[in-house]
Amino acid sequence: MLGILIVLLSSFVLSFHNITVRVLFAEHLVLGLFLLGGYVKPDLPHSFLLMFMRMLLVVPLMAFLAPKLYPSAWKECQNLFHRDRRDVLVQAFGCGVLMFVYVASLYVAIGLIPTGIAMTLFFTYPIFTALLAWQFFGDRPTLFRWVVMGIILIGSAFTIPQSTPTQNSYAIAIGILASVGSGVVYALYTVIAQKCFEKLHPIPFTWISFATTLLFSGMSLLFWQLPYTNLAWTPLWIGGIFSGLVSFLGHILNNIGIRAIGATAASIIGSSSPALTALVAWIVIHETLNVIQILGIGIVTLGIALLSGERALIKRSHHSN
Repeated sequence: MLGILIVLLSSFVLSFHNITVRVLFAEHLVLGLFLLGGYVKPDLPHSFLLMFMRMLLVVPLMAFLAPKLYPSAWKECQNLFHRDRRDVLVQAFGCGVLMFVYVASLYVAIGLIPTGIAMTLFFTYPIFTALLAWQFFGDRPTLFRWVVMGIILIGSAFTIPQSTPTQNSYAIAIGILASVGSGVVYALYTVIAQKCFEKLHPIPFTWISFATTLLFSGMSLLFWQLPYTNLAWTPLWIGGIFSGLVSFLGHILNNIGIRAIGATAASIIGSSSPALTALVAWIVIHETLNVIQILGIGIVTLGIALLSGERALIKRSHHSN
């Protein structure tokens, strides 16, 4: 029971990271009391800036905690530079590049479309993970998996927002493509990470991914001339530090939950993340969705839970036989 609560708390905490990003991109009445936000445009250069500010906190924090969470963390990192471990280093570094791409795309999506919808479309990634696992590992999707993937796609179609006087269809289309594209890249990230975990512990792997994201987001800022003197640095740093802390706390809680109840159960419970994000966004920034969109989020959440629980259902049927 405690493990379930920890995973739910992880999803709840991570939803605040997404909402913080949304507020930094667009002005909202927070908790019905404070008019905040709209400090930067929802585009790639500003996404790189927010990512850099977030990772500037998370990378040193994880470097400090990594040896406490896994005593051999730095020794494994050093061993990656040995000739016989170069392939693992390349995989871990490649995953860091993919993390940089999917986070930047997701930030753009959150800035352009409602947070709950952006997260729902991002959470279609299990479909792409299943297809990539079929391609790379020969893990052919079962009939059950094909049906569930169809359900997730139908639910996703229900969530697509309509154009409004304040937001044109072009911006919405970019947001949708950024959300789904982020999910595709994240799926590739998880497939390569699964292969990498056979030879590298998740703690040093995660730190390498974060450090690579910090490096590439910092380098990307050199190629875009942002009007740094005109930016509202105080609220940006407050938002960056807060989103970094809640993101780090959310990942730690999720790892604790996985250890307590297992990856399959944690992923089933974690499937509530889009619905939870939509609920928190409604409470905190009064982000409303119509009935069809709420139904779509519910369908996607159910589909993700079914897809995540497929292996558990198969094991249970084998045991019963």
